[in-house]
Amino acid sequence: PSTSTSDMSESSGLNQLFEEKVRPCIDVVDSLRSLGLEKDLNLPAIAVIGDQSSGKSSVLEALSGVSLPRGTGIVTRCPLVLKLKKMKKDKNWHGLLSYKDQTNTLNDPAAVENAVLYAQGVLAGIGEGISHEMITLEIQSCDVPDLTLIDLPGITRVATGNQPKDIDKQIKDLIEKFIQRQETISLVVVPANIDIATTEALQMASKVDSTGERTLGILTKPDLVDKGMEETVVRTVNNEVIPLKKGYMIVKCRGQNEINDKLDLARAMEKERHFFDEHAHFRCFLEEGKATIPFLAERLTNELFEHIIKTLPELQKQLDMKLQKTSVDLRALGDGVPLDEHEKIKFLVTKIRQFNDVLERVKNAEEDVKKPNIRVFSKIRGEFQNWKSVLNAKAIKTEDILRVELEEYLRTNRGMELPGFLNYRTFKSIIKEYIEEQEEPALKLLKDVTDIVRSSVDHIINIHFNALSHLARAAKEQIDYLLDKQFQKAEKNIRSQFKMEKIVYSQDDLYSNQLCIVKQKSKSGQGLLASFVKEDVRDMAYRLISYLMVCILVTNIAFLNLNYHMLNKYISQLQNEMHVMTRENDPGMLLQEDTDVERKRNELREQLKRLKGAGIALSKYKHSA
Repeated sequence: PSTSTSDMSESSGLNQLFEEKVRPCIDVVDSLRSLGLEKDLNLPAIAVIGDQSSGKSSVLEALSGVSLPRGTGIVTRCPLVLKLKKMKKDKNWHGLLSYKDQTNTLNDPAAVENAVLYAQGVLAGIGEGISHEMITLEIQSCDVPDLTLIDLPGITRVATGNQPKDIDKQIKDLIEKFIQRQETISLVVVPANIDIATTEALQMASKVDSTGERTLGILTKPDLVDKGMEETVVRTVNNEVIPLKKGYMIVKCRGQNEINDKLDLARAMEKERHFFDEHAHFRCFLEEGKATIPFLAERLTNELFEHIIKTLPELQKQLDMKLQKTSVDLRALGDGVPLDEHEKIKFLVTKIRQFNDVLERVKNAEEDVKKPNIRVFSKIRGEFQNWKSVLNAKAIKTEDILRVELEEYLRTNRGMELPGFLNYRTFKSIIKEYIEEQEEPALKLLKDVTDIVRSSVDHIINIHFNALSHLARAAKEQIDYLLDKQFQKAEKNIRSQFKMEKIVYSQDDLYSNQLCIVKQKSKSGQGLLASFVKEDVRDMAYRLISYLMVCILVTNIAFLNLNYHMLNKYISQLQNEMHVMTRENDPGMLLQEDTDVERKRNELREQLKRLKGAGIALSKYKHSA
């Protein structure tokens, strides 16, 4: 009596632990799946796969206690989520079939097969094609384990009858979509009377789970194993043939003859236990808990529970990331265009004002940017500094080779003048040549700056008007027209500037002061010209360097020119044109949304609703756990 009481107490404790831990854990994932989260996140699951005629349907029938579609060809034509919930003894059997927006209550286990067949016909059409749409079958009964499985179509090799020609590829693609996820355990059903290495189901599982971490093998039809082949089956179940981390189990379900003889599932389970009890080779599996449907049910429940606990932290991380991205995407699309005409005008004016506010911040170099982006003005300054570095490098090079160039120039161009007399014509020729070499780089700088501004404003339009293609198109037309206009003005000014720079002139005092500074540096040893340079060459060099340092204003004027035309003037004109646009165009025409924008917005709203519901469900579970 003492032992009996202890056993009862231990059993009661286990049941209580199960009620408090396992059932809520499975329920939370089931609730996420019922919210439609399978579309958004990879939920932890057990997927049941097998070749056709592997006995997959028989295993699921034995676990669920109901008859599922059977027959030749493709029986499972859609992923079937089988949610089994164990109820107390005094509760009646209850079934619920859901697909798309349909929900059917089932009060009789005998009604399940036809209900599933009908749902498959709705989703996959007439014939033997398949669909990726999911059917959910929930069964509440005192005779089922607490377990959720996803049944997938059986693998076929050759299309028959009215099956699509590529039906084998369609089925494999569907199966792979589920089992390649790290969150899915693959339950591979294989007949015990064939070489398991030849089964496509096990090959597919190995392809996506090479170490067997997520794969559990189920051997069926042990009664059909030929005499003398029993040891091979024993070695397989003992994980010695194709090793899997989760190993193998073996079951014997109803055969077709037993189904024809209307052998019920409860009696079939008794016969299964008797078969293993009496089998000389397979009796050991019963003792080790590796055989029969009841042991399989218990094993699968534990596997699912542990798997869910393991994957919940990553699931929460996925959920948070998806929730953030969906919110951002939905904000980018906006709330949509109002239907009321007066509200439309207000909506358009607000849109234009917000757009112009961003342009104003760009013009003042105050726009908000996030890494790794850079403000427009900073990009322009960077281009300008690159250009200026090139000019400075050339100026240094000019000083460095000035003596050689001057000596050569004087040797070939010197007239009747005596040594020591400055040749002004030589001086002017060198200055003009230097200026001419700077013109093309300055025009390239103008083009680079124009591209920066165009790209930036285009990006701002895409962000603010991304759902309003007519308004975005109208704004982009103004971008191109006004930018080209300012580009031409800036180009004209730059070319004029270089023409003016070729007029060699400077105020006397500025030039004289700089000449004194250059000569003083040379005397103190800071100059570039060696003491052995001829006097007339040295004097010419001093004068050229002084003029270049004081009188060439190309760089500063170029920057002011670019900043004025390509940023300040251009953005101001664009802002004015955007205001004019609201007065001269029909708001209804400008605010027409793309045909798929509303659909996308509704999808995002539904997704956001699902994700928020998932967040609530996970939060409740964590607080109760």
